[in-house]
Amino acid sequence: MDVANRPYRSVLYIPASKERALEKARDLPCDAIIFDLEDAVAPDAKVAARDALVAALKAGGFGRRARIVRINALTTEWGLEDVRALKDAGADAILLPKVNTRSDIDNLADLLPDAMPIWVMMETPVSVFNARDIAAHGRVTGLVTGTNDLLKDLGSRARTDRLPLMMALQTIVMAARAARVVAIDGVYNRFKDNEGLAAECEQGRDLGFDGKTLIHPAQIDVANRAFAPASAEIDLARRQIAAHEASAASGDGVAVVDGAIVENLHVIAARRILAKAQILTELETT
Repeated sequence: MDVANRPYRSVLYIPASKERALEKARDLPCDAIIFDLEDAVAPDAKVAARDALVAALKAGGFGRRARIVRINALTTEWGLEDVRALKDAGADAILLPKVNTRSDIDNLADLLPDAMPIWVMMETPVSVFNARDIAAHGRVTGLVTGTNDLLKDLGSRARTDRLPLMMALQTIVMAARAARVVAIDGVYNRFKDNEGLAAECEQGRDLGFDGKTLIHPAQIDVANRAFAPASAEIDLARRQIAAHEASAASGDGVAVVDGAIVENLHVIAARRILAKAQILTELETT
């Protein structure tokens, strides 16, 4: 499945320095894995982590899960070697941290095969201001929100409603939708708080994100449920499509479902819901 078209409900960070975690990741029910060589790996472990990750990717066995590698920034002593070692190791995309402008992406694109997609961490105020330009870069197929870094740089307080981040979150989604690329929400730090995670997943889903980055396998099921179409949504989508088609066939011009008018834009959204539900059903049976 193409990296840009598969589901991304649950995107789990895995430290590349933990070989046991790399092994267990092959059996986790997440849609995608971000193998992390950056924040999750101590400086003195980065070279060994890179080698372990290359070996794990070449060994394969990750099934349908999208394999995304977050390298170190190209301005660090490890970034260039990360690219050289991983560009042909079997990753589905390379995730670039500390991006501020298109030129940061150009620097990575020049080092990668033309067919290798690039994902971008949106984790600085500058990156948010440049979100439209970054998302429109021809090599970019995904934006990942770095909410912890954004809060730090903004000097904002963490709140359950994420009000201080709302402008950034909406800007990232807008940019992703304008460029037709994937948009992934930031992490939820309290990994034992499933109720809080569910609420934040639902907020991210309602804002328009495709899925959520996760820091612990225990968060996967919550994210998968939140970002999958509910049975009531699927039922409504089917009825909207049927009513609209019946109205068009009869020449009435107006379709109504549950007391609400159904226009062509609603049918487009309904077909999108059914297509996503179909993809998830097919994945569950393979």
